[in-house]
Amino acid sequence: MTPLPRDVQIYAMAAGTTVLRCRSWNRLRFEIEYALERGTTANSYLIQGDRTALIDPPGESFNEAFLAALERHIDLYQLSYIILGHINPNRAKTLELLLKRLPEVTVVCSNPAALALKDLLPDVSPRIRVIRTGEDRLDLGQGHHLEFELIPTPRYPGGLATFDPYSGVLYTDKFFGAHRCDDAVFDLSWEDLLEDRRYYFDCLFAASTRQVMVALGKMAQHSFQTIAPGHGPVVRYSARELFQSYRDWGQAQTSQDLSVALIYASAYGNTATIAQALARGITKSGVAVEAINAEQASPEEIKTAVEGSAGFLMGSPTLGGHAPTQMQTALGIVLSTASKAQPAGVFGSFGWSGEAIDLLEGKLKDGGYSLAFEPIRVKFKPTDVTLKYCEEVGTDFAQSLKKAKRAKQPRTPASSVEQAVGRIVGSLCIVTARQGEVSSAMLASWVSQASFAPPGFTVAVAKDRAIESLLYPGSSFVLNILAEGRHLGPMKHFLKPFAPGEDRFADIETETAENGAPILAEAVAYLECSVNQRMECGDHWLVYATVEAGRVLNGDDKTAVHHRRTGTHY
Repeated sequence: MTPLPRDVQIYAMAAGTTVLRCRSWNRLRFEIEYALERGTTANSYLIQGDRTALIDPPGESFNEAFLAALERHIDLYQLSYIILGHINPNRAKTLELLLKRLPEVTVVCSNPAALALKDLLPDVSPRIRVIRTGEDRLDLGQGHHLEFELIPTPRYPGGLATFDPYSGVLYTDKFFGAHRCDDAVFDLSWEDLLEDRRYYFDCLFAASTRQVMVALGKMAQHSFQTIAPGHGPVVRYSARELFQSYRDWGQAQTSQDLSVALIYASAYGNTATIAQALARGITKSGVAVEAINAEQASPEEIKTAVEGSAGFLMGSPTLGGHAPTQMQTALGIVLSTASKAQPAGVFGSFGWSGEAIDLLEGKLKDGGYSLAFEPIRVKFKPTDVTLKYCEEVGTDFAQSLKKAKRAKQPRTPASSVEQAVGRIVGSLCIVTARQGEVSSAMLASWVSQASFAPPGFTVAVAKDRAIESLLYPGSSFVLNILAEGRHLGPMKHFLKPFAPGEDRFADIETETAENGAPILAEAVAYLECSVNQRMECGDHWLVYATVEAGRVLNGDDKTAVHHRRTGTHY
């Protein structure tokens, strides 16, 4: 199906307030936060009083369409202020075009964003108003007295929220967004957005819960009715529910008993993207992450994070053949703080060489630290295959920490309840999925028919399974049902631990289903399925799928079943 062309949707959303939604209908980016492939919107906002402010211009890819739409809506020279919720190289390109045409406009931003602008726009000297505290105000006239809150996170150190008491709108940039593109300006069907919002939070904020909780406390002081995020629908019908969800999700992360210190710097965003994928794999395994941006963090923050962690990861770009000064400083702090018993990992991106990665690896090894995985080296931008690999590396790292903790705890015999639950018998199946260049598989025994019309079933998928990220609503997979007497080979193969990025289907005879997923030759039957819904159930996701096609491959075989000794182990 040919994707819809990009466009800009303009809508008057409140008194004197307009949203310009730059819409991308398909996935064009390889950050892990876009992996559900439901498109996204880059939301900009206009507030018009006696003076006009533009909040959050979009990235470079929308330059032409956005500026044309903006000029159709207002006289461009009416703009007095451009307010930045955050700044990055992509957004800076659009900002540069606006500033060259409007040299008198004032840029309103946080101090970290102002410092970044000097590097990002070396040929432009804009008027800048730096917001330093929550007491700063900006009067646009006609009742629009804007208030500001600094909401930095490691990934977005220049984070700034804007509140307009006149309209009751809180502009939150990266907070409270969702990567979904459709015609709905508002979140009228907000319950349908829950999964997208949770995934967005897990990718962007689960590794920064300490800063997130502080930011939520600041934003909660404002009596907002509507939340205007940088991506996805404007939040009008579920503002309080979503705000509370962020609190709940954040608290769930802070309650974990193991944590990883993730320390990095990122010149162009690529190393930060790798860090984000690693964090995603760690947090979905039930281990917390304390993300530290070495370019912004104090030595005490780095020291505290490392001291409180069970392991640590360090990532750096290579600039001029060296690691940034801040990463060299962070490395010195880690070497003087971390226990030799803490497992470590190294990652980074580079353009022509990777000396910074070599430096981190060499210094840590010389210091007596054990690296849990081979250093991750990414030239230029990571691909979706690379990000999936990084997520699996993060999951393996988290699982190794949990395994080490269990080994130190005394073993207790299974309770009568655990033994009884273990008597629940399920058929043995292999779930296989492929999306683009990424494929995965898992052994499943918690499978049960759930509906006749349409034919459907449920399958439980552990949160730390590599295949989990391929099983969201709209995704396709194949359920391969194993045959009694011939199940031991496939069962043994898919039960073994796979290295990150390892081909799950090496030496396994397969065919390709119509939906692209592998069919195992040794299966007694297979079903081609589409994920309809999924529900969070403790340490698993319960996936409900409908059957689109299927076939019995050997009618004489019986289905293999699995008897467990307890309800807590295979």
